[in-house]
Amino acid sequence: MTIQNNPLKQFFRRPAVHIKLPSGGKLYATGIVEIPESGELPVYPMTAIDDITVKTPDALFNGAAVTEVIKSCIPAIKNPWLINSMDLDAILVGIRIATNGNVLELESICPKCNDVATHGVALSELLATITSGDYDAPLTIGDLTFKFKPLTYTEMNKAALGQFELQRTLASLNEIADPEEQQKKSKEALASITETTMEVLTCTIASIATPTETVDQSDFILDFLHQCDKNTYTKLREYNTTLREQSEIKPIQLKCVHCTYEYSQPFTLNTSDFFA
Repeated sequence: MTIQNNPLKQFFRRPAVHIKLPSGGKLYATGIVEIPESGELPVYPMTAIDDITVKTPDALFNGAAVTEVIKSCIPAIKNPWLINSMDLDAILVGIRIATNGNVLELESICPKCNDVATHGVALSELLATITSGDYDAPLTIGDLTFKFKPLTYTEMNKAALGQFELQRTLASLNEIADPEEQQKKSKEALASITETTMEVLTCTIASIATPTETVDQSDFILDFLHQCDKNTYTKLREYNTTLREQSEIKPIQLKCVHCTYEYSQPFTLNTSDFFA
């Protein structure tokens, strides 16, 4: 008897929810995501192996846990590392709904009376508010036209790991006794922060069109960011920030159960806690 003929197969997990990607599946090359005709991706509940995976610190730290769970729960996503930032939150929320139900218990402190209360958040309603930034709209500065793109999960993870290393370096500066050595390391850390920031912005620029040609090589774009004037750089950074914010989960509207004060609270996905 082979595994394929397992009589228990009819009792295996089934899709618990279907989700639409905020991006609509645009911007993906062939082989990354298979979008059904309905436009909705079936989402399966997490398995026991998935649960162990998301509770493994090293796998969470390097991003492997997230990609493995996505592949397990949404088979239509063939390469989770190339999922873009517009769709990632919706995918994780969809997996959470399929696994643990629609209601997420969220602890919040009322900013008016400081009362601590637990609120039930309807994740399906939250999912419906996730939209995508308009990456079809270019930005024109002088003779140049800039096309943007969202970061992939690979790029997001690389940036997060780089930021973690920088934070660890900065935290260790106070342990350096020699003032000159401390100043040297501080300058190196500052230069590294600046370079990392520029590299991340480079990843968000798909192409730059000049009056005579279109440039999409990342090395050339990074070189441009190093050499362009401050105002141009600031406009590019702010425009990308606007696009990114359009794709983020909006703050949740809450009402204090003690004093009835209504307020909004940012909602941040912490993978290790979100799937608990």
